[in-house]
Amino acid sequence: MIGAWLSKAKKPLIVVLGPTASGKTDFSVQLAKEMGNVEIVNADSRQIYTHLDIGTAKITKEEMQDVPHHLFSVLDPKEKLNVAWYKEEANRIIHDIHARGKIPMLVGGSMLYISAVIDDFDLVEQPSPELRKKLEDEYEKDGGQTLFTRLQSVDPESAMNFSKENKRYVVRALEMYEATGKPKSQILKNESPYDLFLIGMDVPREVLHERIAVRAEKMIAGGWMEEVKALLEKGYSEHDPGMESHGYREIIQFLKGEMSQEEAKKRIIEQTRQYVKRQMTWWRKDERIRWVTP
Repeated sequence: MIGAWLSKAKKPLIVVLGPTASGKTDFSVQLAKEMGNVEIVNADSRQIYTHLDIGTAKITKEEMQDVPHHLFSVLDPKEKLNVAWYKEEANRIIHDIHARGKIPMLVGGSMLYISAVIDDFDLVEQPSPELRKKLEDEYEKDGGQTLFTRLQSVDPESAMNFSKENKRYVVRALEMYEATGKPKSQILKNESPYDLFLIGMDVPREVLHERIAVRAEKMIAGGWMEEVKALLEKGYSEHDPGMESHGYREIIQFLKGEMSQEEAKKRIIEQTRQYVKRQMTWWRKDERIRWVTP
């Protein structure tokens, strides 16, 4: 099927997407090796950061199996990452891969980041500092509950993309709505600049839930706690953008003695399962995706 599509594609872009722990990494590498002329572009917003390796399940050099990979470990955890930056960088790399006669494959689970590239999102300008300050102050009053409830009302699709604990994203989504009068999720889409072949990882929910639990156990046993401790010793904190990644804040709370290791693990598993639910809700409506069981 890919061969027939590829013979007609002028600007081919393969996209491998799916929820956390669904097997995207292994599947994409094997597909790339079978095709032989593919280079992979990361579409996981957390794996863009340096030093965050175990906790983001970042692919290792050995796992890459000599397949070229791009946009991994390029930002410091103290640097802010936004969709506009990602869209520009991903498009630049995709164009370079095309120019060298290769086929780019976008792989990841960050819904908005993938959509920004494949649907050529028009991204709005940054709203005023005064509006941001007002929303941030309101967030602090009750830990974001009021703002998140408002976001669910005016932009339910964006609200599915993150939890109320993610202050930066909640504030940003409401900034865009209040500044433009339009939900973030309804920013005008354009015709894709690429010929797309979208593959989605389809794993039964109960299997995915079990994988998430096993994965959390393996990551902790594999040194995740030590990774976070080393980051703190280097001067990073839970307030840095990169440290907002799933699980890092909970591990920091454990290291500070604010919760037990078992409680931290339970929270990580539950938050990951909630994120998986938001991922699948986002993608299920996209009829372009060809769902496969890896």
